[in-house]
Amino acid sequence: MKKYRIFVSGVQKELKQERRAVKKYVLNDALLSEYFDVFLFEDAPAKSKSAETSYLGEVKKSDIYIGILGTKYGSTAKGKTSPTEAEFREAKKSHKIILFYIKGKNSANDKKRKEGVQKLIKEVRDSKSGFSYRRFSDTTELTRLVYASLIEFLKEKGIVGRDAFDDRTCESATFADIDEEKIRWFARVAKDARKFPLDINMFPEDVLTHLNLLREGKLTNAAILLFGKNPHRFFLQAEVKCVQLPGTEVCKPFPSYKVYNDNLFEQVDKSVAFVLDIIKQAVIQQEHTPQFKRPFEIPVFAIQEAIVNAVTHRNYNVTSGVQVMVFSDRVEVWNSGSLPPELTIEDLKKPHTSFPANPLLANVLYLADYIQKTGSGTLEMVKQCRAQGASEPEFVLIRNVEFRTILPRDIYTESFFQKAGLNQRQVQAVKLVKEKGLISIADLKLIYTGVSERTLNRDLQVLVEKGVLVAQGEKKGRRYGF
Repeated sequence: MKKYRIFVSGVQKELKQERRAVKKYVLNDALLSEYFDVFLFEDAPAKSKSAETSYLGEVKKSDIYIGILGTKYGSTAKGKTSPTEAEFREAKKSHKIILFYIKGKNSANDKKRKEGVQKLIKEVRDSKSGFSYRRFSDTTELTRLVYASLIEFLKEKGIVGRDAFDDRTCESATFADIDEEKIRWFARVAKDARKFPLDINMFPEDVLTHLNLLREGKLTNAAILLFGKNPHRFFLQAEVKCVQLPGTEVCKPFPSYKVYNDNLFEQVDKSVAFVLDIIKQAVIQQEHTPQFKRPFEIPVFAIQEAIVNAVTHRNYNVTSGVQVMVFSDRVEVWNSGSLPPELTIEDLKKPHTSFPANPLLANVLYLADYIQKTGSGTLEMVKQCRAQGASEPEFVLIRNVEFRTILPRDIYTESFFQKAGLNQRQVQAVKLVKEKGLISIADLKLIYTGVSERTLNRDLQVLVEKGVLVAQGEKKGRRYGF
């Protein structure tokens, strides 16, 4: 199988980190490494030829030229161009694929660059030149942009399908594999939630046609994932693994472990239920009673949105499934895939357009009121967490191939303490439990040496009566925890 050769160009001293990041990323990515090799001049063995002859020879042997531009032009002999520009000229003369990445998001700062770099940027930005260029701010964004460009290259070569995974036909599937009752359920829900126009008694084939889930009479992958009786038979990767961890790190034994591989609606519902069965519920004062009502410590919407986003936007071309991990201090939802080139992590907490990786899945889940179609879901997660006094969700992109949503579980915030009407000693007792897991009256006596044991016992009893702490054991050795 042919491997395409990439030549990475850029001032070595200034852009060492960026050059190295591009090579490392391409060679470590499961898909890209199968189709690309990367050449960095600093990694080449010493040769008897001049440096200029060597690097221009490597450009000629390459298929793709990646130019990274910073502020420096590079060292040159009098009257000569820099190595970066010389490599670019050779790539242009040899009709290579040319991709430029300019460090710095603000074009107004281009005037601060060296004159040679300014001229190169002007040439690259000329619409008549036909060169592809993007701006980046850090190595994470650079590798994300390179990934998108190389995937587009593979699409142009016909190596990677142009169609999204959900739009391809599932060749071995027949209508006998479709759960007709699930389609009728969907029609009822979508009619109520989104004014879905079709009658619930319509033939399943008509509903699938209306949802664009058929291709020349054949079922698409999306049709099987959404309405299949057994999607796992066709796609082993179509599953959600839910794990409860005993602490803050991944370690065995797992108190609870489930794998859900039904249709996507069932995967989401069962995974959300798994989390809700484990996480604590915050306490809120009830009228006419010292007890507190317990809503969930993380808004249910935030949990559901994290999970439904994972099954909707994940990369189904890889074998890894979705993972939901419930730690003692957080919930993490992992899925394969990246952000679209148009978005950054920071954009997820601002108004943004939706760019679904699997648009057919997203459309049906939207109609069933499982997701927000306009890209507002992550904003609503942040909003509801803030309204409840919970910590905001965190979004993380790992090597541009795995996306994680992290939902902190700490419900005992200053806002909570204030609403619960706890005194300072009671607040300290709760914080101590958060730190140690279980405490006794002896732990409080070490902190409050001038306070009587009777008063401290009363503080703990108040916390028990309000449902904040739970007493464990006999009176003499009693301990307190959540």
